[in-house]
Formats: sequence, C-alpha cells, structure tokens
Amino acid sequence: EDGALKALVPLMPSTEQEQLLLVGTLSNAVEDRLITLFNRLGISKVSSFPPRQSTELPGIGPGTKVLLTQPYLTDTAKTLKDRGAQILQTTFPLGVEGSLLWMKAATKSFQIEDSLVQSTLGPLILRARKALQPLRENLSGKKVFLLPESQLEIPLARFLHRECGMELVEVGTPYLNREMMQKELELLPENTQIVEGQHVEKQLDRVRESSPDLVV
Repeated sequence: EDGALKALVPLMPSTEQEQLLLVGTLSNAVEDRLITLFNRLGISKVSSFPPRQSTELPGIGPGTKVLLTQPYLTDTAKTLKDRGAQILQTTFPLGVEGSLLWMKAATKSFQIEDSLVQSTLGPLILRARKALQPLRENLSGKKVFLLPESQLEIPLARFLHRECGMELVEVGTPYLNREMMQKELELLPENTQIVEGQHVEKQLDRVRESSPDLVV
C-alpha cells in the first residue's frame, strides 16, 4: 500500500485550498463516518487518499493537513510532505485514546474550539469505553508478547496496555520510524522492551522463557 500510494502522489493536482487529507485505505463505511464527524467538528473540506475512484485524486499543497490512518505509510508521508503538505504528528486511530488524540490533532491544527470537540465526541467516547470494559476485565493483568509483522504492533501495544490493562513483555516491529511513532512511544511504559527487525528463533526462545498469556 505504501508503494502504491507513493506512486500516485506525483499525479495529484496542486491546490492551495485548506483541507484535511485522510491517508490510508479505509472501508467506505468508516470513511463516511469519519468525514461526517470531521464536518460536525467544523472541518468542511475532508478528502481521502486513495480516493474511491482512481480518476478522482485529491489535490495537494501547503494548505493540506495530513492524518495517516496506518503506521506503515512512511514513504507516502515523505512524498506528500515534499509536495508541501503538513503531516500531523499524533497517535494512530486504534482504541478510544488513540482515536481521540488522532482526531484532536486535526481539530487543533484547524483551531477548533475544545468545547465543540467535547460536545461532539464526548458521547462516542463514553459508549466506546463502556464497550471495552468487558474486554478490560478479561485482559487486565495478563502478559502479552507482540512479534513483528505489520508495523501495527506499537499502537496495538499502547492500546492493550493503557486501555486493556495488559503487561507488555516485548513489542516487536519489523521497522521503527521513531519520528512517525513519537507520540505512540511517549505513551508506552518507560521500560518497554521494543525490538526492531526479526530473528524468529531468538524471539520464540524469549516467548517460551516469558510464558505470556497472549502472543500476537
């Protein structure tokens, strides 16, 4: 996906218009929901990349503020930045906390009042936390070991620890872009064992030695 989107960036038309660009593949239902929420928050121009139709590429330029929906879009983010876009540094939209901080990064960049953010998102936050409570009761205090595979491991670790109460034994990731992951890393416990790259046999040895309750 990163390579495909990077290849499309040079084809995007230039624009000076102020807009929010959601970058990364989303299901139509999720995309529609997010655009509706951002509109309610006062951000009127919201586009997606990739678009639903390949012939309808959104514009890009110095007025474009980018929210990445996935953490593995490193090359795409760099290419968009080279076109003048501003990449908003924030968490990724996984879990209640991550999603809220992700959306707040956009509202802050558009100077949206906190009172509007709270009144719009507050009921959704309460509903989501209520839905998570049974999972937290089941997972709290248990140990999790994340092996590297997708670059989703660090946001997932943050969610499992902070919102589900799990103990992080080790967080493996195939590639660590510290600039892109800065906000995620700041929310992990200080002593979190993060391992970049993969040596399967050694990692499996550590899995056996640590006897986690859950291995991802």
